[in-house]
Amino acid sequence: MVDILGKKILIMGGAGFIGHNLALKIKELGGLPFISDGLQVNNLGYYTSQTEFNSELYISFINERLKVLRANKIPINVFDIRDYNLVSQNISTINPDVVIHLAAVAHANRSNKDPFSTFDHSLRTLENVLDTLKNFKNIHLIYFSSSMVYGNFKNGVASEDDNCSPLGIYGALKYGAEKLVISYSQVFDTIYSIIRPSALYGERCVSRRVSQALIENALMGKELTINGDGEEELDFTYIQDLIQGIIKCINAKEAKNEIFNITYGKGRKLNELADIIKNSFPNSKLVYKKRDNLMPMRGTLNIDKAKTKIGFEPDFPIERGLEQYINWYKDFANKNVDLFKNK
Repeated sequence: MVDILGKKILIMGGAGFIGHNLALKIKELGGLPFISDGLQVNNLGYYTSQTEFNSELYISFINERLKVLRANKIPINVFDIRDYNLVSQNISTINPDVVIHLAAVAHANRSNKDPFSTFDHSLRTLENVLDTLKNFKNIHLIYFSSSMVYGNFKNGVASEDDNCSPLGIYGALKYGAEKLVISYSQVFDTIYSIIRPSALYGERCVSRRVSQALIENALMGKELTINGDGEEELDFTYIQDLIQGIIKCINAKEAKNEIFNITYGKGRKLNELADIIKNSFPNSKLVYKKRDNLMPMRGTLNIDKAKTKIGFEPDFPIERGLEQYINWYKDFANKNVDLFKNK
């Protein structure tokens, strides 16, 4: 791992899935993580106001995040990151070496259903950070984009220098945000890195991506649902591989003003994912439904650039990552039986 001893690292939107796992790793490595989060987007504020069948379960996940952050004495500043003055004050007070921007709506379907909120919580928060950082030339901004910026992958593989043609609001917004980050660097000489992850999964996620949905349905005795015929490939990435890539970006000079695919680096069929889950839950029934036309056809993200420039080496194929994820879910379910009742 890269030495981050004593580095001050501010994570905007840091109480989320990626952010809290990242903060824990930074603290473990001797860095100084600071979290800023409104706890509203994909967090307590959202799930306490919803009646979705899994809201109670996800509130438990989020409370566990907060508990482990407190146990590790990681400071959390709770405020609305859409407020420019509060963002500016927060960055000025901490004066971090690195700002990692995760504050955003992290769900493609919700982005398409509620574009106003998506713009407000994703672009407005980023603009506040960018406009503040133009006065701090030495702070390294790491922005989280998405593999969705590519749109349909050409020949099933996407590289950083490919032309981007996103489908839907989520991918278009992420691509536009990338351009904003780059333009600020061009005008104000700020430092950035852009990370494009894909098909993330791991402990305490509440976004209900496909791997999470299948495991939860299996635990609740529900059908395992795949949209499409299951032959589509995704580059499934375990959270600890992503965290490794972020840590590599923090110190590597070669990461400055660059874009990186940070994924496992190999597309796997949805049917393969389902088979691994069914091995742990043999009584589960797999069903197929119509595929969403706004979801691009994806596959493998080429990670050669990240390997060469920053020394990124993923460790978790889905066989290994899903085993850890499933074991964590089973343990959590055994301790919280009522949360997994079929409702």
